[in-house]
Amino acid sequence: MTTVTIAHVHKSFTSADGTTLAAVDDVSLKAGSGEVVALLGPSGCGKSTLLRMIAGLLPADSGQILYDNIDLNLIERRDRGIGFVFQDGALMPHWVAGKSVGFFLRLRRREAEIPARMARIAEITGLGIERLLVRHPRQLSGGERQRVAVARALARDPRVFLFDEPFSSIDAALRHQARIELKRLLREFPVTSFYVTHDQIEAITIADRVAVMRAGHIEQVGDYTTLYHNPINLFVATFIGTPTITLLPGKVASHRWVNKTFGAFPVRADLPDGAGVVAGVRSEGFVVTRAPTPGTAAGRVDSVIDHYAERMQIAEVVSEYDRWTIQVPLELHLMAGEVIACALQPESLLYFDPATGRRIG
Repeated sequence: MTTVTIAHVHKSFTSADGTTLAAVDDVSLKAGSGEVVALLGPSGCGKSTLLRMIAGLLPADSGQILYDNIDLNLIERRDRGIGFVFQDGALMPHWVAGKSVGFFLRLRRREAEIPARMARIAEITGLGIERLLVRHPRQLSGGERQRVAVARALARDPRVFLFDEPFSSIDAALRHQARIELKRLLREFPVTSFYVTHDQIEAITIADRVAVMRAGHIEQVGDYTTLYHNPINLFVATFIGTPTITLLPGKVASHRWVNKTFGAFPVRADLPDGAGVVAGVRSEGFVVTRAPTPGTAAGRVDSVIDHYAERMQIAEVVSEYDRWTIQVPLELHLMAGEVIACALQPESLLYFDPATGRRIG
């Protein structure tokens, strides 16, 4: 297995009008041997560009990409051992799927290994991939094409596995099953992997760590628990988590955070009176009752979504000054239009500087 090190990599593109855009700007990241790292972020943040640089398909303007401490540019293309799964599978249209899967092994005169490798992949995924290998890509569904593409990448014994949103064009039910199958395969064939996605559920399902990207930069790297409970800034806080974190504007008064609806709660002692502070609260950070009690604020339920499988409701609540999202047991049975009382759990509050977006410790 291979360790991949990305050291201060930069990549810019020039548009037709001469404008220069930094797609990847001073990015550093390391994936340990056999580790799966997700590159997560909104469209246009640079994650696919970074993936192509890791593959050697795009040259970096500056910085280095190292495989086991050897510069990628010094490794012959045939020796890099990269398995790449694109969004559309990128199968040869005039070949049956089996020929695409076995192409690398045939090229290396290792045809005898193909049946055993395919049998093992089919056993792990429960896919029955053998029935797909005799078909042309036009005879396969989107999900089937991507499964064949994954099998093709695995069949070449990759040192590094790269995925560029491979399940983005598959419908939700098949996407869920495809994630499970891929997780099984990566457990059986532990290959150092980078997985590009804008779907946080996909990222946390498949990856060991997640690198959150924005505008060519990596904002924060960590497991999902760290990103969810200890975001470094407002971008990470709002991008990670479903439903989205509630942000409540407030200010400092006598070393406490106060808000027009909620407060007051202790904040960092060195913050001056009057300083603006935004408090972030996850949906589970509210205590909800139907009758007002000391320390609660009244709000009207604006909308309710029932999540029967999780036995909970997600509700939007509004007051004169604020709007917030709560999560309550399904048995509480909130109704749109009713007035309820809500209180904040102090330990659930995350504070941010509204000017810089950075977390206030």
